[in-house]
Amino acid sequence: MWDNPRLLNRAANALGALAALIFAYGGLQLLLRSPVFPLREVVVLGELKHANREEIAGALEGIGGNFFAADLAAVRGRLEQVGWVRRVDARRVWPDRIEVRLEEHVAFARWGDSGFVNTFGEPFAAELDPAEQGALPLLAGPPGTEGELARRYQRFAALLAPLGDKPARVVLTPRHAWQLRLATGLQVELGRDGPEAVEQRLERFVGVYAALLGQLGRARFERADLRYPNGFALRITGGKG
Repeated sequence: MWDNPRLLNRAANALGALAALIFAYGGLQLLLRSPVFPLREVVVLGELKHANREEIAGALEGIGGNFFAADLAAVRGRLEQVGWVRRVDARRVWPDRIEVRLEEHVAFARWGDSGFVNTFGEPFAAELDPAEQGALPLLAGPPGTEGELARRYQRFAALLAPLGDKPARVVLTPRHAWQLRLATGLQVELGRDGPEAVEQRLERFVGVYAALLGQLGRARFERADLRYPNGFALRITGGKG
């Protein structure tokens, strides 16, 4: 080996690379522990309507120390546990600051007996003023269907707009049948999707609803069953069918 210049050069290069790595690692550890670059400030940005600022402050306790050593992933993880916080972006700002931008959930609907669905169709748990909570529609369905219910709600609301009505409750049963309760109190059975989508049934019903009102005068409809292939059944308040 000692008579082989090529092997000697390779060994020298390997030792040099190892020394450089050890030197770099030592320098990094020194930098991370250095008091020369203290973290002096954590700034929270974003429009906050519901998130509790005391909880945010509590989540940021103990984040101080070195500017380079501050764990941004830990900062994000702590803040994502605060109610109403949907997303956290954290970055270092030279020479001594971390900026944290928070995005809140925007409640789109109530979900089941507790919790909410946001405008992205994502479930979340939080506290909300009873008046604000009562103004939201109710969605209910099997776990994992929150996004689908939010999308369907929007489609149903668009179809019902010509009537000046909207869903107050949308339910997807365990058998994947759709049920609505409108703001006016009308219960609507849409059934399951098949060769004909439930939206088509609702659109057909909306198309003849005004004519039905004209024929039946001031009659109040209690329930509409749209699960028939060529029509629907109506129940009038106080009537039998």
